[in-house]
Amino acid sequence: MTETEQNLQQAFAGESQANRRYLFFAEKAEREGYPQIARLFRAAAEAETVHARNHFNAMDGVGSTKDNLHAGVIAEHREFTRMYPPFIEQAEKDQYQRAVVTFGYANEVEEVHYNLFQEAYQALESGQPLKDEPYFVCQGCGNTVAGEAPEVCPICGAPRSRFKRVD
Repeated sequence: MTETEQNLQQAFAGESQANRRYLFFAEKAEREGYPQIARLFRAAAEAETVHARNHFNAMDGVGSTKDNLHAGVIAEHREFTRMYPPFIEQAEKDQYQRAVVTFGYANEVEEVHYNLFQEAYQALESGQPLKDEPYFVCQGCGNTVAGEAPEVCPICGAPRSRFKRVD
């Protein structure tokens, strides 16, 4: 990998993180009664998305839907098998309970995503249509389910009302 390719990856990661950070800052500004500052953070977040997209495109980061599903399968599998387990272990050693919880939730949900991507990939490979249905994402842990939100999230225990519909 060339130094420029490494720089593109770092820039993509940085811009992506800035987008999320500014959206979270906007939520806080809105709650504190600063709508114009919230608007500014949302505008900056949108600009960071443009930068991230440009960097990702320069890396030829978006392939065919089949290639993208395969990339998702690989990435999610790596996260729940190799990335999060040592993070959880270290957080436990450090007695950092909030990190243990958030890493644990993410670890469980990454396996859910892996299975959803794998199912979609296999359907695409075999020419089988996927059921046309919404997804629901738990706002407590990120658990993602197709069709209908459960009464209670099986990962974090959040009620159905904490699930956000994604069409």
